[in-house]
Amino acid sequence: MNFIAYKRMFWMCMSFLLLSNFLHAQTAPSDHITINEVWALADSNSKKNQLHELAAQAAEAHIKVSKAERLPEVSAAGTYAHVLPLPIYDSGLFHTPSQFEVAPTYYKAGAEAYVNIYNGGKTNTEIEASKVESELSNVQRRQSLQEIHYTAAVYFYDVFRNISYKGLLEQDIRDREKQLAEIDQLYKNGTVLKSDVLRAELRLSKQKMLLTEIENSIRIAKQKLNILIGRPDDAALTPEVQEAESAAVALKQIEDYVSDAKNSSFKIQFSEKEQELAKLKLKNVKSNILPTLGFFGEYAYAYPQIQFYPYALSLYSNGMFGLKLKIPISSWYTNQHKVKEAQIRLKQQEVEDEDVRDNIRQEVQENYIRYKESLQRISLAEENIRQATESYRIVQNTYFNQLSLLTDLLDAETQVLQSKFELTTAKVNARIQYYQLQKAVGNL
Repeated sequence: MNFIAYKRMFWMCMSFLLLSNFLHAQTAPSDHITINEVWALADSNSKKNQLHELAAQAAEAHIKVSKAERLPEVSAAGTYAHVLPLPIYDSGLFHTPSQFEVAPTYYKAGAEAYVNIYNGGKTNTEIEASKVESELSNVQRRQSLQEIHYTAAVYFYDVFRNISYKGLLEQDIRDREKQLAEIDQLYKNGTVLKSDVLRAELRLSKQKMLLTEIENSIRIAKQKLNILIGRPDDAALTPEVQEAESAAVALKQIEDYVSDAKNSSFKIQFSEKEQELAKLKLKNVKSNILPTLGFFGEYAYAYPQIQFYPYALSLYSNGMFGLKLKIPISSWYTNQHKVKEAQIRLKQQEVEDEDVRDNIRQEVQENYIRYKESLQRISLAEENIRQATESYRIVQNTYFNQLSLLTDLLDAETQVLQSKFELTTAKVNARIQYYQLQKAVGNL
């Protein structure tokens, strides 16, 4: 009876442990990460993105600052002073003056207000400029986000490429170790020279050193990517790339990409906003010669009454209101140079916009052509692997049949590994080139 109870308890404990391990495996964070997950982390954690987000918020707040210029200007002021005696020099400066009785204490408290009615449209222009600057800041934020996506993709595929290199090289090292054992056996049998063994050992030593370099490159690339997406430097990270991501993307016609770039390119949008600002700057400068008109009012209490004659040693109050007109006569001749400068700045911006559009067309076409070229390199690399593998098979058979030299075998092995490296590089470069095309268009 006790044995049955112990047995039941044993299986209950085992079930609990298995369930705990299963739940831990389900909840434990995976180090595998896709490019879309990398972009999502970069969007929320990138320091550069946060800076541009804050800049966009500041630009949005500046619109309210510009609109506040329409509100009345209201101020209050107060004065308290000790008044010195007032000497009157009846007989000249070098004779004893007579003293005029003055109140030794003076104070005044009041308020005044000014409401702008017309100032040449400067306030409206400033508000429009603030709106354009806010739009410009948003363009910069989205452009920076796109640049971050591209940089993250470069780091992501750099890690993926080096991990792929590592896997290929580790397999090659295992094959070379087996081959070294075979060559060493041939040497013991007196079939090959000691130099063949030494050469095979040297080749294996170089491969191991190359493996160390690749492992270091993986660590460096991982740290770059982790920093960019806001993770700890040494956080585990394994890029997960589906086979479909390495497949060729069906491209549209080059004209379609150029057309898309005209509507989506952040560089073009940025240039257009800069033109708008230059036009508003010119409009603002031209309004310098226009008059300003505003309503003002002020009211104050003061002691004593020394503003109007006869003076009185008593508290008094005084106020006034009306219209204030200001005509900037000097601006009619000093503003000409400012207008000329603003016109040149606008023309400069228009030329720069044309240059940006030319560069975008060239950039789109270049990346379009380079991407198609990268696809051809993938096909060529795949063919090279087939040829190199067949060549290695032939040389390997001839070497162990004493019909070829070890150098031929080592060259054939190197060519196979190099061809595999080139295929991995071609696939990664093709993907990066596609992202460059999308970045140039403004769709990344």
